[in-house]
Amino acid sequence: MATDSPAQPVASLWRRFTAAYAALLSHLVVVSIAILLIPVSLQIFSRHTDLIPSYIWTEEMARFLFIWAIAIGAMIGVRESTHFEVDVMPELPPRGEAVARFVGRIGVLVMACVFVFAGIKFTQFAWFRTSELADLPLWLIHLPWPLMGVTWIVFLGEQMLDDILIMTGRKAPPQKASLADIDAGTLNL
Repeated sequence: MATDSPAQPVASLWRRFTAAYAALLSHLVVVSIAILLIPVSLQIFSRHTDLIPSYIWTEEMARFLFIWAIAIGAMIGVRESTHFEVDVMPELPPRGEAVARFVGRIGVLVMACVFVFAGIKFTQFAWFRTSELADLPLWLIHLPWPLMGVTWIVFLGEQMLDDILIMTGRKAPPQKASLADIDAGTLNL
C-alpha cells in the first residue's frame, strides 16, 4: 500500500528510471553477445577451412565485444543483487538481513567509486589512441569501467535506500521493480 508523501513522485520516477535502465542493459547484453558470435565464428571457420580468408580484425572485435558483455553483465548483476552477493549468515529477521546487505553494499560502493575515478583516468589515457590491428579507438574498450562504476552507484543507491527504510521499520522488504510493475501500480513505492 503506497502512502501519499512528498517523496512519492520522486521515488516513483527514480524506480521507473532504474527499471528502464536495467531493461536497456538486458537488451544490450543480448545484442552484444549476438554480435560477438560473428567475429568468433569467422575466426573458427577461417582456422579450420579454406572457404573464407583469415581476418585479423576479428580477434580485436571479439575482445572489445567480450569486455562490453562482461561489463554490462556485471551492471545487471548488481541490479539483481546476484553480483557480489554471498550468503554466510543464517536466516536473520528482515532488519538483520537489511543491515548485513547494507554493510556488503558499502564495500561494493567503495569499489564502484574506484571504478569511476580510476576508470575516468584509464579512459582519458586511451582517448586519442587506436588499437593495433583494426585501428579501433581504444577509448571504446576503456569506457566500460567508469560506466560500470556509475551504474553500480545508481543501482546501489536504490538498494541502500530500501535497506535503510527496512532497518528503520518504515517499509516492507523491497521488490525488484520492473517497468510493468510500476505501470500496473502493483509495486509499493
